Amino acid sequence: MTPLNEPVKLPCGLVFPNRLVKAAMAESLAGSGNAPTPTFLEAYNQWGQGGWGGLLTGNVQVDVDHLGTPLDAAMHGEYSGKENNEALVGLWSQYATACQRHGTPSIVQLCHPGRQSLRVAGRRGVFAPTIAPSAIPLQLGDSMVQRLLSWLVFPPPREMTQGDIEKVTRQFVDASRLMADSGFSGVELHGAHGYLLDQFLNPKSNKRTDAYGGSAENRAKFVVDIIHAIRKVVPETFAIGIKLNSADHSSDSFEDTMTQIGLLMEAGIDFLEVSGGSYENPTMMGPEKSARTVAREAFFIEFATEARKRFPGLVLMLSGGFRTRAGAESAIKQNACDIIGIGRPAAVNPKLPLVFLDEKVSDEEAQMVLNRVPVPSFLRLIPLNVGAGLETKYYADQIKRFAMGLKTFVPGI
Repeated sequence: MTPLNEPVKLPCGLVFPNRLVKAAMAESLAGSGNAPTPTFLEAYNQWGQGGWGGLLTGNVQVDVDHLGTPLDAAMHGEYSGKENNEALVGLWSQYATACQRHGTPSIVQLCHPGRQSLRVAGRRGVFAPTIAPSAIPLQLGDSMVQRLLSWLVFPPPREMTQGDIEKVTRQFVDASRLMADSGFSGVELHGAHGYLLDQFLNPKSNKRTDAYGGSAENRAKFVVDIIHAIRKVVPETFAIGIKLNSADHSSDSFEDTMTQIGLLMEAGIDFLEVSGGSYENPTMMGPEKSARTVAREAFFIEFATEARKRFPGLVLMLSGGFRTRAGAESAIKQNACDIIGIGRPAAVNPKLPLVFLDEKVSDEEAQMVLNRVPVPSFLRLIPLNVGAGLETKYYADQIKRFAMGLKTFVPGI
């Protein structure tokens, strides 16, 4: 039997029936209301029938004033409990049902973009600042033109006050309570890809001199406090995971990152997903790879392997680059991770596990090769990395296509 068919039990007791989990992707289907739409729900209904061990949703932003993109799903205000918010719970329960009606455990990825909120995304207004641990603007390049374009796309952030920190903590807790009351199996905090939690963890974006800055422990305090606060208000069986960056932490801060993982474990996380990249360095969309990395498939396996050595009891999910059953099996057999996260292939074939887990299907057939999304010649004139945005849009379009019953396509076809 392929090791991918083995179940994985989280510390909270939740069981994934196999090791293949649909990784989080931007669906861009929430509409102008920033809430699940019928097409949105149908996409998850299709994934729910796909044989996945679990589903991770795309970003659900904890504050509708601060969105990553204009079409993100989001919380619209405070949540004071099921009895006082029946309509709200009913709406999100439809989402949970769409994901789980076929028995697939589903985890909601909760996020705050911090300084990575587009100027046109969110209801704070196009001239209002974003928020961040420190008032360090996002820079998509070093030239004057790139700096100007960065300012036009992403408003400069203001440093968060203690009141801001307490408010965002409540927002993560409220969102977690709502997801638990709506019937989801857990939440994953997005602490990667340059979003707000990652901004606090990372010394490049966190220059604070108070209790939330400086040492590795201080930079992790915001995230650790959120985890403790969530654990107090959700059932013991409700999973709490976190997505953590590997690729944008330098060798100088590697030990700090290991220290922070230890703190996250002590706070009570049920799993850790290893990913990487940010808007400034979009490694999660696929780094430039050597022949060895291509053959291995997993983009961030070295980091995951080292984390496994340091924390053998930590349930690890590794996402980014898996395209074949053989590559996924190799990562499991190396003991680099417990769970395989698959993103873009799942946007083209929402039922991919039915192929990977069927041992009657040969290894040669159990794969999905994806080329880069081509960049139109006129966009190459823009002095910014537009490739990552095109990749995101392309696969969001494929999600919409299969949700509408249309054929999906791999890039270039």
